Amino acid sequence: MSDPLGSTAALRRYLRDGLGLLARSALVGAALGAVLLLGLLATGESERAASTTAFALGALVFGFGTLSWSGSVLLGGSVESAQRFLDTNTDWTEADSRRAMARVAGAGLGAMLAVAVLGSVVAGL
Repeated sequence: MSDPLGSTAALRRYLRDGLGLLARSALVGAALGAVLLLGLLATGESERAASTTAFALGALVFGFGTLSWSGSVLLGGSVESAQRFLDTNTDWTEADSRRAMARVAGAGLGAMLAVAVLGSVVAGL
């Protein structure tokens, strides 16, 4: 059975691009989470307090990104219509907003994962 419209290839491309964006964001978030955890440890925080604080900040960023992404999905079309009606001449689009919020959520996820792993390693030393 052939795919005359190429929808399978388009879906693969969409998933590859989306997962690539999340992976790059998670790597940046992991680096930031590790720096935050090590910085808290350097200031004299206990291992538990430093990892709890760093993880909580990563979770906050992840939650903000996830909530904002869903807001972009739900209200993006309305905001675009309002901007066209008001003739604001901005370049804001729903797709750009979703992409930006996915980056924020990915960074928060990466920070949480890095802090969990690095915190376990530090606690084991």
